[in-house]
Amino acid sequence: MGITTSTTRRGGATSRLGGVPTVLAPASSPRAEGQLALACGENEPPRSRVEVLPGAVHVPDWLDLRAQRDLVEQFRRWALPPAGLRHPRVPTGHLMSVQSVCLGWHWQPYAYSRTADDTDGAAVKPLPEELIELARVAVRAAYGAGGPQEHAFAPDAAIVNLYGPGAHLGLHQDGEEPSDAPVVTIGLGDSCTFRLAGVDRRTGPFTDVEMRSGDLLVFGGPTRRIYHGVPKVFPDTAPDDLGLPPGRLSITVRETGLS
Repeated sequence: MGITTSTTRRGGATSRLGGVPTVLAPASSPRAEGQLALACGENEPPRSRVEVLPGAVHVPDWLDLRAQRDLVEQFRRWALPPAGLRHPRVPTGHLMSVQSVCLGWHWQPYAYSRTADDTDGAAVKPLPEELIELARVAVRAAYGAGGPQEHAFAPDAAIVNLYGPGAHLGLHQDGEEPSDAPVVTIGLGDSCTFRLAGVDRRTGPFTDVEMRSGDLLVFGGPTRRIYHGVPKVFPDTAPDDLGLPPGRLSITVRETGLS
């Protein structure tokens, strides 16, 4: 199995039961004429880049619809077996409500490996060069061109989560990676509440960010190890003809620091 653990968090424990492979549902049907998506802040002023916490930057409307559709099309290929889409399982046996597929490195709570050890054992799909470059552009959009974060950033893994109806992600800390490089998250599909707590706490006060389809969130520096999660996804807020099943897709690209 060759699991690589990078921290002593939970001793690198994983569930003996493994994850549950799943098949990607068909894309949502286009809304009928006259049927509108739920409004997200109608009559609001234009949204702009904001540093919501030190090192945590939200860039609204970062990707246009064409770029979003291209990523969704790629996701449909990533989701196929081998090493395809599955519900991960935490060491306690709880099955996560999100569906997940990994690129570059395979992550299962709480360890990394080069093979999908919690399902079919197949080699993980490579992290596409296009996604590596997109993540580097994202860091530039968050922190500015030419900064140390951009030059040092060498992403080698992506965790791609699909939030179907009713799915959420509890507050957690990205703590398995030795690298302190920033984490890049791109949201597609339905809008969500992306919640940030603290580096040393899961409790409030919280900083909540509304992430819509095409939005970018980058967190690094003092917030690299911040507890974060997605407590709520808002149904029927995705753009039409995106190619996703009902729900939200997040593409989170990171540098692990593993070898």
